Amino acid sequence: MAGARPWWEAATIYQIYPRSFQDSDGDGIGDLRGIVARLDYLVELGVDALWLSPIFPSPMVDFGYDVADYCDIDPRFGTLADFDALLAAAHARGLRVLLDFVPNHSSDQHPWFVESRRDRASPKRDWYLWRDAAPDGGPPNNWISDFGGPAWEWDAATGQYYSHAFLKEQPDLNWRNPALRAAMLDVLRFWFARGVDGFRIDVLWHMIKHADFPDNPVNPAYIPGSGEKNRVLQLHSTDQPEVHAIAAEMRAVAEEYAADGRERVLIGEIYLPVERLMTYYGVEQRGVHLPFNFQLIEAGWDAADLAYRIAEYEAALPPGGWPNWVLGNHDRARVATRVGEAQARAAAVLLLTLRGTPTLYYGDELGLSDVAIPPGKAVDPQELREPGRGRDPVRTPMPWDGGAGAGFTTGRPWLPLNPDRATRNVAAQRGDGGSLLTLYRRLLALRRATPALSVGSWHPVVAEGTLLAYERREGDTRLLVVLNLGAMPLRMTVPEWAAGFGPLLSTHVEPAVPIDGTFDVRGNEAMILGAAA
Repeated sequence: MAGARPWWEAATIYQIYPRSFQDSDGDGIGDLRGIVARLDYLVELGVDALWLSPIFPSPMVDFGYDVADYCDIDPRFGTLADFDALLAAAHARGLRVLLDFVPNHSSDQHPWFVESRRDRASPKRDWYLWRDAAPDGGPPNNWISDFGGPAWEWDAATGQYYSHAFLKEQPDLNWRNPALRAAMLDVLRFWFARGVDGFRIDVLWHMIKHADFPDNPVNPAYIPGSGEKNRVLQLHSTDQPEVHAIAAEMRAVAEEYAADGRERVLIGEIYLPVERLMTYYGVEQRGVHLPFNFQLIEAGWDAADLAYRIAEYEAALPPGGWPNWVLGNHDRARVATRVGEAQARAAAVLLLTLRGTPTLYYGDELGLSDVAIPPGKAVDPQELREPGRGRDPVRTPMPWDGGAGAGFTTGRPWLPLNPDRATRNVAAQRGDGGSLLTLYRRLLALRRATPALSVGSWHPVVAEGTLLAYERREGDTRLLVVLNLGAMPLRMTVPEWAAGFGPLLSTHVEPAVPIDGTFDVRGNEAMILGAAA
């Protein structure tokens, strides 16, 4: 239909960390067949698309973000045939499938890098970033890896350093090389041709480095313990102007495959201030469709701060730019850990009632918290290099039931299960009308049935103290969303346009009801109010 919205604008995306979603063969690691077995759960939940963290062949030094072959499936997860079956099964259920594209770096085991490091005269030498040593024999500059230590590794065989923004086993690709660029764009074509609906692009803002490799400026505000990478400001190693032309080329490839009527989406991982984030929409919307917005992850859980951030983000959007919101992912502490179990319910309402495309991280719909990893059991390379900064606690297996292996595996899970799995699992919450899972299902159903919630405009509403309030509007439909981000009740004055509104959904079984234009919003309560049907 002419003028129809792209599918992702009204969609909810669900991130799956494949190692931890469902194991089908008893090896303790989730896999593609396991995901197929749980697709009906995603339909029941009410999401529209699933994004899979990397499933490509990999030595797993960084658990799939070190890719050794961009056009195959790691045997731990299955085969290309298994992936095709997953794609077909998802599409048959009306679910879209997004893959995780890792373009900044490959594995050092990738044939391209093996060839690149073979000889300085190799035709693939320039596919990676090689530099001579500094005059003192040390690294070419002061850049620091995001995992700590120098962002350079000495290669004795060829007498040069290569760049790695992350682990030394993850050498950075040179996107200024036309042949490398063409090869990586062909990777997108390979998966689009199989029917993939889009990609989340890993560390998009890292992809181009300053051509002259100058030192990064020292960070005068560095706080010890905040991560060694923060000793410098990544002025020259990230967010270079040339990255936008690459994003535009990726966008053009995605549009090559939209001719069949199935639009493809590109989502960019970008941790930057709002004004810089907005540039990734591109000139005249030729960048990625959705530059990931991590405001809800990075903000303090404070009503005034959140109100400011939401309004700032909305105001900064370029014409035609579609917003998006994220509460959690595989790199950051889970929302229930950050804000507490009671406020995790309010957070669910916030995520699913803001204007834009929400992304939900697996297990957050159950209220999973970070799982403590016993000493000596950590496997995340970031934790092994910088203790206390690891990501294992947010990547633990999905608890499906209270039985042995939590329904995730018949074997030994690759990471510990959540200690409260006997009660915090899908089976237990599915039958509980007051559970967080039930709240998510109700929210997603209401969002899908109510255009004002999914694609309507957003307008701030004045509220005091720990209250956060806003309007969602589409056509003649107006909704009032009110959240109490504190534990104490507060009185809310209802705007005149919302007079007579009643609760459509609340985090409480018995929601507060406005009387004479005011009502007491109980501690930790969040609700959606609208006109009576």
